[in-house]
Amino acid sequence: MATANLGFEEKLWKMADKLRGSMDSGEYKNVVLGLLFLKYVSDAFEEKYAALKEDEWADEEDRDEYVAENIFFVPKKARWSFIKDNAKTPEIGQIIDAAMVAIEKENPSLVGVLPKSFSCLELDNM
Repeated sequence: MATANLGFEEKLWKMADKLRGSMDSGEYKNVVLGLLFLKYVSDAFEEKYAALKEDEWADEEDRDEYVAENIFFVPKKARWSFIKDNAKTPEIGQIIDAAMVAIEKENPSLVGVLPKSFSCLELDNM
């Protein structure tokens, strides 16, 4: 493990401890798994997005480019970079819920699957 990541990992662990103390394990599981899923699909999308951006004939906003490679299409306001940029705002719960709704809207196979209860949590205090 690189030493440069230790600060980030320590902060992440402290946040997880805070969450564990403020909710039951079922709720905690949904929060953590939802955020991990959001980060994962956003990272996969961004990797493909960067590759498409380098191809002068490709359209990086064309949903079909992602679907063809089994990558979920992630709208701008659902991307991890947008969520990260708004992480300290009091509306972060609503932003994450809206991101989940937007991802479901763009990817019909996910409709009704993603958690959308982040606005009920006090995430802005993390």
